[in-house]
Amino acid sequence: MSRARQDSPTLNPLIVLAGIILVLYFARAVLIPLALALTLNFLLTPVVMWFQKLHMRRIPAVALTMLISVAALGCMGWVVAEQLLQVANDLPKYRLNIDNKIKALHYPTDSALGRATESVKEIGMEFSDQAISPKNPPAVLVPGSSVPGSSLPGSQGRTVTPPAAPAQVQVVTVPPTGLEYLGRVLSPVLRPLGTTGMVLIFTVFILIKQEDLRDRLLRLGGLAQLNAMTLALNDAGRRISRYLVMQVLVNACFGVCFGAGLFLIGVPNATLWGVIAGVLRIVPYVGAVTAATLPLVLALAVFHGWGPPLLIVLLFVLLELITANVVEPWLYGAHTGISSLALLVTTVFWTTLWGWAGLVLAVPLTVCVIVLGRYVPRMSFLHVLLGDETALSVEAQFYQRLLAMDQEDARTIVATFLKTHPLVTLYDEVLVPALTLVEQDRHKGTLGETRESFLFLSVSEIVSELAVYQSEAAPTKSRRLKPRWMSHAQIEQVSSKAEPGPSAIRIFCLSANDQADEITSSMLSQLLERAGFGVVSLPAGSPFEEVLTHLSPEPRDVVCISALPPFAFAQSRALCQRVRLRLPEITILAGIWGFPGDLDKAQERFGSSRPDRVVASFAQAVEQIGRWHDAALAAESEPRSALDPAQSPAK
Repeated sequence: MSRARQDSPTLNPLIVLAGIILVLYFARAVLIPLALALTLNFLLTPVVMWFQKLHMRRIPAVALTMLISVAALGCMGWVVAEQLLQVANDLPKYRLNIDNKIKALHYPTDSALGRATESVKEIGMEFSDQAISPKNPPAVLVPGSSVPGSSLPGSQGRTVTPPAAPAQVQVVTVPPTGLEYLGRVLSPVLRPLGTTGMVLIFTVFILIKQEDLRDRLLRLGGLAQLNAMTLALNDAGRRISRYLVMQVLVNACFGVCFGAGLFLIGVPNATLWGVIAGVLRIVPYVGAVTAATLPLVLALAVFHGWGPPLLIVLLFVLLELITANVVEPWLYGAHTGISSLALLVTTVFWTTLWGWAGLVLAVPLTVCVIVLGRYVPRMSFLHVLLGDETALSVEAQFYQRLLAMDQEDARTIVATFLKTHPLVTLYDEVLVPALTLVEQDRHKGTLGETRESFLFLSVSEIVSELAVYQSEAAPTKSRRLKPRWMSHAQIEQVSSKAEPGPSAIRIFCLSANDQADEITSSMLSQLLERAGFGVVSLPAGSPFEEVLTHLSPEPRDVVCISALPPFAFAQSRALCQRVRLRLPEITILAGIWGFPGDLDKAQERFGSSRPDRVVASFAQAVEQIGRWHDAALAAESEPRSALDPAQSPAK
């Protein structure tokens, strides 16, 4: 039975998404008030919690919060309605000014634009009069005459009489009854009032039963998904609450600044227009433009010149640019997790689906969709399409630009990354993962010889160019990178040993097999040289036994083997055996770059010829070699202290 369930086909996520959209559309009469209530719940929950901290019970805290909210909205609506009626009553005073403005908008007939407009009108009149003209008069049928060219069966020699003129029909509407008239008058008012009442009822019950609803959602997700559901609910609540609170603050400041600017310009009822601007700006895109249009129309009616209306336009554009491009992204743009293009598309989608309510709720609903895609694996495409996170990681971008044979863009990615990260992080988090992707595709056979050669050559050139790279934080007299793992005492000790003379140990860097391993060996050599160590780098395929014999390595020296997955262990193990056979007492460090598993278990996979240490990153390699270097320095200083009492620590 369980196997049959596992083998049963699962629904396509696109089919599930289409079903959800159909439910959202046909059940919008109930879902719109519920969505508005949930949005108000995110906004009012902090107030309820504040009242509860004052030792109030849940129900009185909710009742007091709703009472204060409804009273504030009612007072604001009353004041705004009264001010709007006053403005409407004052408009007849400016009728002459309005007529002058309308006449001023007409183009003069003697100007070029006026003459062009008249010509277009004349051409249009000629086309409209072409059907009826003196040269082609309309045909008139005289009673008792025959129609030329007409031949009807059985009508030879007889005239065709025209049909009788149709009788006029007059439609008389039945006057509506009192109930019908009352229904027509109240229907535009009752529907918004009904929606408002449903929103208030839903909000009250959600605020009271908030914990119970949360537990039911967690139970619906199942105990196996308890962690994911908890993270999803917390993430959605945090994002939506922060967005709503920040939006209220931003819109209030926008309304204050807009009203103050209108007051300085001299627009009547400047406070009213500031309040309307702050309220309407909740509606994305449309609300801000509507808020600016109302005082602009009033300014056109009140003022004689065009200066004040132009100042209003400039004021609105300036405030909107600062708010939309500086203030909002800084305060809550990154916390909603929605990309700008996705916000525009989803706003159109929710507006088409739910009308004005979808326009208001576009951002909170989209946040919920993104959270769903983030924590539900089968819906992850929603998070990729709508989220503001980078679609490709830095290493994937770097590899993609190399696949496109665009070396300049790849260099730009490297330069941008180095502005905020050290060189060792670039190698560990960008170049090594990119080379791992190259190796995977190369072993799959999906890379051609030309592209493969270009990839390795490009990465080698970039690494070679970084040999002279100097961090902005590094001292100008030294070009060595200061590793983040080393303390100041260790850096000074290594630097003092490296600059005046040779370091206490020598390091031999070997590549396990191919060109990718050789590039990683070059990276490690470069980092070690920056740290002040003496490094000998041997290319892949070189007779390292002969080279090591001529260089006479000592047991305290280090041999670093660089290998890159997916076949790193087999190649590095074979090379480690050859080194152990030639130099059994030398210290060996094996770098399996990018290995995600347990390094102690990875060391056991080498068998009897295991290295002294296995590392997965360049930072770990430089750190371990630094420790071995310190141990070698301590071993050198002990005999000197014993022979020379002046060097003794007690002295």
